[in-house]
Amino acid sequence: MLPAAYGVPAAIALVLGGALACFAGYRLLRIVLGIYGFIVGAAFASSVMGISNTAGMIVAAVLGGLIGAVVLVFAYLVGIALVGAGLGVLIVHMAWAQVGQAEPPTVAVIVASIAGAASSLMLQRYVIIAGTAFGGAWTMIVGAANLFAERQGAQGASDTSVWILYPTSTPGFRWAPLAWLVLGALGTAVQLRLTGRKKNKKK
Repeated sequence: MLPAAYGVPAAIALVLGGALACFAGYRLLRIVLGIYGFIVGAAFASSVMGISNTAGMIVAAVLGGLIGAVVLVFAYLVGIALVGAGLGVLIVHMAWAQVGQAEPPTVAVIVASIAGAASSLMLQRYVIIAGTAFGGAWTMIVGAANLFAERQGAQGASDTSVWILYPTSTPGFRWAPLAWLVLGALGTAVQLRLTGRKKNKKK
């Protein structure tokens, strides 16, 4: 979480980072891993601070983000596995949301994350492309949902004066699942085309 005043800049950063991952995730994997490591690290570290401690939230977000970025960039295989695991978890949440369930069972989340991680290591190129494309697409949607929300921060609670990121929820935006599928498919197609050209040039 961040002070509410930082909500719009954070949302813009999500849109830009998501676009980079969606359309160039495979070719710029280390950069993308750094971006997502920063996002996860910042979200986790800032969440342990009190909502009234503005300076503490900012410092924790920056330090946690830097640590998360370094960890994912240097732990390359771990990062690849996490891409697959994250995609698996995201798919499970999306599926449960479509049937009217707020949260999927813990067992389903664990199974999906393990299956995603295993698949990403066995089929690295295709899983990385799909994972970054669909993960980036959802990141763009989360950022856009916050930018265009009628209330301050679609994922935030205005009465606490902080901006809170809930990456698997876009309340009030029924277009989100369809937009995610379209953007994810488009990003996958673009990345496959770009990597295919690169292979042909090497030949």
